[in-house]
Amino acid sequence: MNDLRFLRQRRSVPSRLLGEPGPDAAQLQAMLAEAVRVPDHGKLAPWRFLAIRGDARQALGEALARRSRERDPSAAESVVEKDRQRFLHAPLIITVIAHTTPGHKVPVSEQLLSGGAVCFALLQAAQALGFGAQWLTGWAAYDPVVCRHLGLADNESVLGFIHIGTPAEAAPERQRPDPAALLSEWTP
Repeated sequence: MNDLRFLRQRRSVPSRLLGEPGPDAAQLQAMLAEAVRVPDHGKLAPWRFLAIRGDARQALGEALARRSRERDPSAAESVVEKDRQRFLHAPLIITVIAHTTPGHKVPVSEQLLSGGAVCFALLQAAQALGFGAQWLTGWAAYDPVVCRHLGLADNESVLGFIHIGTPAEAAPERQRPDPAALLSEWTP
């Protein structure tokens, strides 16, 4: 248990490089079971999941294309088409939704951080099972019309769309920050 190689190998695989097969029902449940093992002060479970797969991906893409035109009637067709195709690559998208409890002794900021940890843990769980994954947001995650279309309540928000599938190619490594340059010591 003292080997950090798995964590060092974590990569985001661009959603456009993710295809079939996606996780089956048992694999998805296993990934979600690991994803909820995050710090959760107050045991609030301030998040939930929404699966988008199959024909629902196309339907969401059509809704995004319409909303893209509403937001910017002069948008180039290529921009609208990109929104239409946004959810069509990976066979499964798990939407991680923050379901916060304002006024609780655990601040909303900590509840949101717990949800962010869920997103990251889901990426790791997908990779552990041999899948590729990418955590995306984009304008659709913050648009109130899209959020209502997805069935979010007033106290909910999208933390991430986690695209999961089989990678068509290995994800490249990218330059990472030097942790030694980010570390300082506090002294009284």
